[in-house]
This record gives sequence, structure tokens and C-alpha cells, in this order.
Amino acid sequence: MTYAYLRQVPGGKSLVLQQQSIVGFALGRGLDIDKEVVEYSGRNRPIEERKEFEEFIHSLSEGDDLIVDEVWTLSSRSDELVKIIGCTISRKIRLFVADRGVLITKETPLGQVIPLINEVRENEERRAGVVGRPKGSKSRSKFDAVQPDILKGLKDGKSVSSIARELGVSRSSLKDYIESRDLKSLAQNIFLQMRDPIKRSADDGELLICPFEKENRDKTIKE
Repeated sequence: MTYAYLRQVPGGKSLVLQQQSIVGFALGRGLDIDKEVVEYSGRNRPIEERKEFEEFIHSLSEGDDLIVDEVWTLSSRSDELVKIIGCTISRKIRLFVADRGVLITKETPLGQVIPLINEVRENEERRAGVVGRPKGSKSRSKFDAVQPDILKGLKDGKSVSSIARELGVSRSSLKDYIESRDLKSLAQNIFLQMRDPIKRSADDGELLICPFEKENRDKTIKE
């Protein structure tokens, strides 16, 4: 199974740009995307608060492919990124980073992986002093919190007026938001939205526990 993974966070690259990058990369590699998964968040949360993301990672099986636009999609924190990459490697999941054309497996030379992690680390260090927003990002909007509902409505063929009435918001404001994010184009191409946690089997054992989950579990036990 091949998954495209997109992540919407304030100040991050837009979903549309992520999607365009991933689709172009997949076509170039001859990969057929089976499911597109989108993670929404009103803020850049640490991994222990991204339960749906952990559920998704643990739903993957050996031999699955995971495509992201940039490594920050997985995490914008270098320590978390190391653990997530270690998780995909230990689970024998092929991780593709579209913007760099990199495939990460246990056979991938460290010289290809370390620069990606260092870039995230450098961004961490610069974050406090950065002025403005990254290229391709959008300012925060009150509609960000209900973007999944907007996308679902558009995907179901509802009009902007209908969605605005359901959300109890101004049609003109919603129309401007949809156009600024190009959500109609995005909705037409979404195969799967991450809204409900993916359930793990009760049979999952220690071998299916990734480093970051084991760490959190052990911490809970100690407390």
C-alpha cells in the first residue's frame, strides 16, 4: 500500500503545494498512491499529543510506502524526527521525501539522511528569530479549525453557501478562505481524510512498538 501523508499546521507549507509535490514525485517514480492521509492541527504539537499520527504510523505494515513532501511533515523537531525515521526503518516501511527525491530505508547512506535532520535542527534554532512566514504558507484563519469540515463539504459536492450555512459563517468570508487555500482543487484529490483514529489490533506486540511510543509508555508506567 502506498500512502501520501500531508500535514496542515499554522505557518507550514500549504496542503495544495504538498499535494502537488507528492503527486509529481509519485508519477515520476511510477508509484500509484492508494490513500492520501491529511493531519490537521491548530498548532505545531509535540509527538505525544499527535495521537492520530501515532495510530497511523502503527497501522502501516512491512512493505508499505509512505510519501511526504518534506521531512518536517513528520515532525519539525529533530529529536522526534530521528525517532520517527527509526520507526519506519524498523517496521521496514519505505519512506520517500519528495522534495529531495530521497528514499529512506536501512540501506540508505547516512550521508543522505543526516542533512535532512540537520536542516530541521537548524530551523528549530532559527524559529524564534524568523520574521515572516515560509514560502507557500498562509497566515492563520478562524476557518483553519474547521478546514476538515470544509474539505468534506466540497468533496461531497456542496456549495459554498451550503457549507457556510452549516458552519454559521459568512459566505463571502468562507469563499475568500477557500480560494486563498485552493481548497476546491485539494478536495477533488483527497482519497482519505484523517478524522478518526486508526485502530490497532489487540495482538500488536513489542515488535510493533516504535521508539517514541515505547518511550511514552515507559514514562507513563513510571508515573
